[in-house]
Amino acid sequence: MTKRSWWSEPWTIFWVGFALRVAVILIGHTYRVRTDQANFNFGFEAGRIGRSLATGHGFGNPFNGMSGPTAWLPPLYPLLMGAAFKLFGVYSRGAALALMVADSLLSAAIAPAVYEIAERCFDARGIARRRAKMAAPVAVWSAWLWAVYPAALQYAVHWIWEMSLTACLFSWAIVVALRLRGLGGGDERATEKIELWVWLGVLWGLIALSNASLLLCLPAMMIWIAWPELRSRRLEKQAAVGAMLTCVAFAAVLATWVLRNERVMHAPVLTRDNFGVELYESTLERNDGFPWGTTVPLWTGDPEYKEYVREGEVAFAKQRGAIAEARIKARPLRTVKWTLDRFLFFWDGTPHSMGRHPSQEYLRQLSYCFLSVCGLLGLALMLWRRVEGAGLFAAIFVLLPLPYYLVTVQPRFRHPMEPLIAVLAVYLFRSTEKKVEG
Repeated sequence: MTKRSWWSEPWTIFWVGFALRVAVILIGHTYRVRTDQANFNFGFEAGRIGRSLATGHGFGNPFNGMSGPTAWLPPLYPLLMGAAFKLFGVYSRGAALALMVADSLLSAAIAPAVYEIAERCFDARGIARRRAKMAAPVAVWSAWLWAVYPAALQYAVHWIWEMSLTACLFSWAIVVALRLRGLGGGDERATEKIELWVWLGVLWGLIALSNASLLLCLPAMMIWIAWPELRSRRLEKQAAVGAMLTCVAFAAVLATWVLRNERVMHAPVLTRDNFGVELYESTLERNDGFPWGTTVPLWTGDPEYKEYVREGEVAFAKQRGAIAEARIKARPLRTVKWTLDRFLFFWDGTPHSMGRHPSQEYLRQLSYCFLSVCGLLGLALMLWRRVEGAGLFAAIFVLLPLPYYLVTVQPRFRHPMEPLIAVLAVYLFRSTEKKVEG
């Protein structure tokens, strides 16, 4: 009989993780954001949009100056920033603290999701139990790893950006997918499954309004949920209706944003409109395949900024995208080289900044690379042993990084995948222990 103590409860782990993040913010004074570049480091483009919202100029002006309405970023996090600025003051420390506490809450809320993912995939069937005396060893240690490991909490306590929000939504979407597949738990009633299909659509709609790059994983997730029926060529009515409800819920969440863009931007923008500009930056020789910094100059007197304002955001991005496509066609081998570089950066860590002490950056990169190796080896072991759920994990590992291989990469882009990496790392190391005989 396995024991279940208070410290192995997922919500205990959540509260400890949340308290730790808030303590780091308060003790380290991380809410004191640098004020250089006219506070641009406070949320970057999202901060500028939040300021525009709080000062009554609407969802616009993502850089310096008054450039007008924008769809440069999806709306969810800029709206949160606008609310914080309205309540606590534009670019104030109170707003920074409120946003970091909100990010910490979202980051800590991933711990119960990590617990359920690990429990359903491994603990429910005794996989990697080994010498454990607790009911759900992989789940408990995975959740605790997420709650206290510095690499897991860094984006909640240092960055004012959407990483914690996106990772939280994505982790719970994975939980809903596992429930719909019936993995590691009892079969839900028909009404419960219908509700889960709706929740899946709502979560993915919110993900699209936070970080649309993850949308490649949505069709793969839905196919994985229905795969047992698709493989037998007998798709049940309930699954077909459920998939339709997911699509309807997804469209309903996006509808207001899409209609706003049609009316204000005069273009059909589903989530954001700056892909052409990002692609353009990725083809510039000076960036060497690794764009960094703003894609539009902050100085309002810069000719490029004036062109952005004069042409309008949608036209400017379209024009930049056309130039980028021409460059890619003209020099395909260079594009292939840069793509391979970004592939390595995604898993091995981006080049270290010369602004910090080299030893500090090497330790950061070593930690980043170690997590990559653990996650990839854990996934390989999961696939080799044909653990149910491996197909979904593999699809995420393949599809989620693709946009970043093609355009640009930074360590924060991998954050939505890191809850799975935590689970796979614990699974890998628990699998090295000897089984209990008898």
